[in-house]
Amino acid sequence: MSSNQDVVRGTLQAYVDKDREAIEQLIAEDFHFSSPLDNRIDRDAYFRLCWPSSENMDDFEIVRMASDRDAVFVTYIGTMGGRRFRNTEVHRLRDGKVVEVEVYFGWNVPHDVPAGEHADPKGEPTNG
Repeated sequence: MSSNQDVVRGTLQAYVDKDREAIEQLIAEDFHFSSPLDNRIDRDAYFRLCWPSSENMDDFEIVRMASDRDAVFVTYIGTMGGRRFRNTEVHRLRDGKVVEVEVYFGWNVPHDVPAGEHADPKGEPTNG
């Protein structure tokens, strides 16, 4: 039996491998997905709207991963079409399958704002 962290690693690897069959085995039928762009969409909408991005996914570098009961928290640097970005996700699992994912978008890598500076909401650096 895989650990919850292994299941989450498997979902990320399925994106890199473009292996829909593998991820379908790891996601529950009553799965829901939330992000700044998605408000608790169901499994069908997830595969219709989100899965196509796997075509451009090159890699996930896990920065940190931790578990708390039925939840796995993972921060990663993803590489998609040569662009690098950093996100954090919370995966809730039940019986070895992911039932819910919350994605919190991070920043581009390297960061768009110079070290020690702040950007206004339009993304322009300011001297805070």
